Amino acid sequence: MLISTQVFAFLLTAVLLTTTPGPDNLMVLSVGMSRGKRAGMAFGLGCALGCLSHTALAVVGVSALVAASPVAFLLLKIMGGVYLVGLGVQALRHAGGATIGADQAGEVSLQRLFAKGLLANAINPKVVLFFLSFLPQFVDSSRDDVAWQLGLLGVLFTAQAAILFGLLGYFAGSVGSWLSRKPSVGLWLDRLAGCVFIGLGIRIMVAY
Repeated sequence: MLISTQVFAFLLTAVLLTTTPGPDNLMVLSVGMSRGKRAGMAFGLGCALGCLSHTALAVVGVSALVAASPVAFLLLKIMGGVYLVGLGVQALRHAGGATIGADQAGEVSLQRLFAKGLLANAINPKVVLFFLSFLPQFVDSSRDDVAWQLGLLGVLFTAQAAILFGLLGYFAGSVGSWLSRKPSVGLWLDRLAGCVFIGLGIRIMVAY
């Protein structure tokens, strides 16, 4: 089981990263603005649940690595730290560069929008790398339940993403128009996310 400090630190970081302007939440905004609240919520829920496939890959891959070699797991975490620092530097370099593009295509059923969101997230190789790098940072490898910890962390990430993306889809019109009038907000959110990525990466590299 996860301990309270794990849950708090993980959720705090996950919420911050989920609310930072990026491809998934900008797509949710776009769909909600162009097709309405229910459409935005359906697409957002699909995006969030796509994280479960990445969780499964992380559980299988990382758990097997821990069982085979604790040293290999340590190397994975260090490489993950380097990857997260790289993401942070990229976010800082391109801070404020995200744009919202509304899709004016015809009506699509809520089921199809849900499936599109699910597929868009599930087949994104960058999200696979992110989960393999992000989830192990909050795992206590000295315990025997590494797979269970990874699974619970992935479910927690999916749950908070579903809530936030659902709210974003519901309030898409208002949020989209507000962000268009406040470009500095997106700039500072990008900067904050960049610092979080870099901090996580440095934390794991310094710890070992």
